[in-house]
Amino acid sequence: MSESAPRRIPGPTEMLSEKALIMRPLLLLCAAATLLVASPSALAQASAIPPSIAAAVTDPARPATDTTRDANRKPAETLAFLGVKPGDRIADYASGTGYFTRLFTVAVGPKGHVYASVPSELFTFAGIVKGFTDTQAWVAGHPNVTLSLGTALAAARYPEPLDAFWIGQNYHDLHDGFMGPVDIAAFNKAVFSALKPGGIYVVLDHVAAPGSPANVTDTLHRIEPGVVRREVEAAGFVFVGESRILANPQDPHSKGVFDPSIQGRTDQFLFKFRKPARKPGQ
Repeated sequence: MSESAPRRIPGPTEMLSEKALIMRPLLLLCAAATLLVASPSALAQASAIPPSIAAAVTDPARPATDTTRDANRKPAETLAFLGVKPGDRIADYASGTGYFTRLFTVAVGPKGHVYASVPSELFTFAGIVKGFTDTQAWVAGHPNVTLSLGTALAAARYPEPLDAFWIGQNYHDLHDGFMGPVDIAAFNKAVFSALKPGGIYVVLDHVAAPGSPANVTDTLHRIEPGVVRREVEAAGFVFVGESRILANPQDPHSKGVFDPSIQGRTDQFLFKFRKPARKPGQ
């Protein structure tokens, strides 16, 4: 353009385009800064799930009957709360369908061991029998798993000290008549004895409403969290904490856990307890 040529004034659309071009680098710089700020948090969230647990959850050998339940069971977060790691000796008490047994098998690795035990009192239920058979097939290809069947108390005894004891959605059954009922104090003492000093005891179960009658464990298959805590602490365990990852405030707590309106979405609690470590000199 010559110096004598009149200067053309850009129209509104062109002015906006020029402004966008000027602002674009600044916007990109701000976006990059935002990513840099967010990255530590994102990395922290990603690193919260150990690789061994991530490998267990994504194991291609897991059956579809397990993986379809993951959305409601949050296995990665649950196992991270438990703290299971390679080399651990862990009990899966009342292992049911083997859902957690299969996860633990990969998470503890070949140097660890999983003791899946089924109380014989539960063996009258078709689902438990099928679960036991399916777990037997799994054990055949996994030498780091032992599957056993015995009375409620016998099933809580193991050939070596454990790093962790897990009971998922079955603690309430210990209170029911068809289970004996089990001597709760004796059961929790058996768990205490089974664990190494510093060993972890985790209970997952369905929440019952405060003040529920004692038979709520049988009628609705629920239990008050406070009842579990009192019983476990009475055996000498120290309460470590709880996780709310499976909580559901929309659960009315008035329906049985197999009711279609709430099945798979019940309000659940996760409690972690620790067996005290030995004192120096002991």
